[in-house]
Amino acid sequence: MTAEDLAAWIGRTERVEDDISPAQAAAAAAMLEPPPPLPAKDSALPPLWHWFYFLPRAPQSQLGIDGHPQRGGFIPPIPYPRRMFAGARIRFHQPLIIGQPAWREGIIRNVTQKSGRSGPLAFVTVGYNVYQNDSLCIEEEQDIVYREPGAPIPAPVPLDLPPPPPGAWVRTVTPDTRLLFRFSALTFNAHRIHYDRPYAKHEEGYPGLVVHGPLTAVLLMELARHNVNRPIIGFSFRSQAPLFDLAPFRLIAVLADDRVELTAQGPDGMTSLSAVAELGKAEY
Repeated sequence: MTAEDLAAWIGRTERVEDDISPAQAAAAAAMLEPPPPLPAKDSALPPLWHWFYFLPRAPQSQLGIDGHPQRGGFIPPIPYPRRMFAGARIRFHQPLIIGQPAWREGIIRNVTQKSGRSGPLAFVTVGYNVYQNDSLCIEEEQDIVYREPGAPIPAPVPLDLPPPPPGAWVRTVTPDTRLLFRFSALTFNAHRIHYDRPYAKHEEGYPGLVVHGPLTAVLLMELARHNVNRPIIGFSFRSQAPLFDLAPFRLIAVLADDRVELTAQGPDGMTSLSAVAELGKAEY
């Protein structure tokens, strides 16, 4: 497929409606540690939890061999098999209210192709606006990267990690198949790299099951929001390297004036995902 063919997808739109069910929010709360208070109907949905709604529901017959919905509808039919949610920039204008209908409007903003060290790459930029009661609640822009299969990725070698910065909030997460399964179920994500070990190793070249990038982002957001008494009005993240279910990884949050700087470190001390949570005025 040529660059001109892919560019034809720019401007393509979709609309997805959802009731922001309390049951889905309760399931998300049960997955997290320490578990947050059980969300109640008519209460505010925590930031980033909108990722548990507006889910793709492709019929089983329309899934690709990797478990993702086949491309060519809303998402352009990029031929490269490896897919990564590489980053996002989000503004929270007002919280979604649990138990009330909402809708999400998506648009393909850009499609580009480049050549990287591992071969050709394709980048898709998707914009989303989430509305409830005729008000714009969330603006989001996502970066999705596709690439060809490359050389197998070696397992990280665990090291003794250096002390975190003074005053940092720290959490160590031990990923296992139960956590990965629950997050895949909550997001209706059938991508096999998160639960099918033979596929992840032999087809996509990973040393173990891959921890979802959005799961890591949610865990970082939870670390931030449970340690600040100010609303989070913005969030951005960038994925730098995958995490696997082979060893614990470390989350670090550092308060810096009107933002919380967030890092997920692999067992080898390398940064896997970096993020920033922007803070609004304190609530009294």
